[in-house]
Amino acid sequence: MINSVILVGRLVADPELRTTSSGTNVASFRIAHDENRRGPNGEKQSLFIGCTLFGKQTESLMKFFHKGSLIGVTGRLTQRSYVNRQNVSVTVTEIIVDRFDFVEGKGASDGVGNSGYTPDYPSPSEPAPQTEPASSGSNLESLDVIEDDLPF
Repeated sequence: MINSVILVGRLVADPELRTTSSGTNVASFRIAHDENRRGPNGEKQSLFIGCTLFGKQTESLMKFFHKGSLIGVTGRLTQRSYVNRQNVSVTVTEIIVDRFDFVEGKGASDGVGNSGYTPDYPSPSEPAPQTEPASSGSNLESLDVIEDDLPF
């Protein structure tokens, strides 16, 4: 059987960190994922998915991700049940996160910055930098090429 989940969404609140009795860090957070459909009154539909992350990765999560951050998670779906304080049985379906990724650039969730993408080539509005060709020791520069001489 395959149990694999990949999800991209925004954090609903800052992640919560706790430590187990054995000293393992556990981070809990929820992701809001927008659906491609509208509700009966035209409102946007969203899924709210609980996620749990264990181990050393929690330090990076707590440092770099906050409410509103766009995050990509990879993990497995799990289900657990418990009895709450009102003595009602509750079943929770959540993602046990194996890996998480940055999906937007630093400051992008605050409306500041860009996606972090920097092209290797200049944009069409910018002139290409002019550089002197390196001398390869040949005198090919002196050849005159006429378009009729080209075989294609």
